[in-house]
Amino acid sequence: MNKRQAKGAAGEQRAAEHLQARGLRLIERNFRVRGGEIDLICQDGAMTVFVEVRSRTRSDYGGAGASITAAKRARLVLAARHWLVRHGERPCRFDCVLIDGPQGEKLEWLRDAFAAD
Repeated sequence: MNKRQAKGAAGEQRAAEHLQARGLRLIERNFRVRGGEIDLICQDGAMTVFVEVRSRTRSDYGGAGASITAAKRARLVLAARHWLVRHGERPCRFDCVLIDGPQGEKLEWLRDAFAAD
């Protein structure tokens, strides 16, 4: 694992711990299909939550939130559709956990950050 991958894994772990501390149950990590990936899949009551985790040390280009482009959202939706086909259709939402700052000091959880349409 290179330095960038290790940083990403640490961010995903921190996000998972943050969500679990707030009552979500982690179901799966790093679900991949051709054309897309979902960092974390959680359960929040009856709701399946697909979570994108983004970390940025600098805000030169808008920080972690700005890095979730329309193309990235489309890849997340594609992967979520594949997951739902495999595991059964159910209510779901897309959340984002944004980690900003040189030491990752700012963590923000955006519930229902975007829609699949």
